[in-house]
Amino acid sequence: MKIALFGLLSFVSLNAFASGGFSWVDNFIHKFHLHLPNHTVTLILGGILFLLGGLVYRLRTKSVEESIVPDKGISFRNIIEAIAEGFYGLAKETMGEKDAKKYYPLVIFYFMFIFLNNLLGLVPGFAPATENFNTGFALGVIVFIFYNYQGVRVQGLWGHIKHFMGPVVFMAPVIFVIEIISHAMRPLTLGLRIKGNMMGDHIVLGIFTELVPYIVPIPFYVLGIFVCFMQAFVFTLLTMVYIAMAVEVHDHEHAH
Repeated sequence: MKIALFGLLSFVSLNAFASGGFSWVDNFIHKFHLHLPNHTVTLILGGILFLLGGLVYRLRTKSVEESIVPDKGISFRNIIEAIAEGFYGLAKETMGEKDAKKYYPLVIFYFMFIFLNNLLGLVPGFAPATENFNTGFALGVIVFIFYNYQGVRVQGLWGHIKHFMGPVVFMAPVIFVIEIISHAMRPLTLGLRIKGNMMGDHIVLGIFTELVPYIVPIPFYVLGIFVCFMQAFVFTLLTMVYIAMAVEVHDHEHAH
């Protein structure tokens, strides 16, 4: 209990220090004379932490017995496996069991990676990489390329093109143009959505931290964790929906 209280007091003290505009990443960039944007360095840091987390989990499940028998109580491994199991169930409901097995690695990677980078914004002295539009847009472009590639691979080029034309023949030219514009806007909307919400959460937290740096910001940190989770969840859910829609017609025809 004393350790937890000490950690909390240390955190809010650090939070008060960072609220004055201090940035660990900016300090690191200037110290090592790096010619990289702040969000790029933060994204690299998030990637390193992501790999370290994966390594820790791998070490905890290196044997067959350890991978089968869960840890007691709340542990890093149990939290990861609970999230992974929940998303696999969601993937099966959204994409079907067959496609869930195929695309699940990308789905869980996107959620874990985005969630971790969102959480970095709650650490005093850090701004989340996902607060920058370029980060969200780049992630959205990867999703855009991936689901269109899967659509072409599964249905063939002409089958994927017909996917944009709708069921009514005489309306096909109009529907095609609308669908192309709609799909082209998806990376943009994904990037803007996550940027706007993460920036808003960061601004609110920063304002209350600057006004009252001790104790009062704690509820906003709890709210911030929820926002970080929801933004990663929505981004991942949309990714699953886009993939499912890209291969949906092929699955229907194959069943017939």
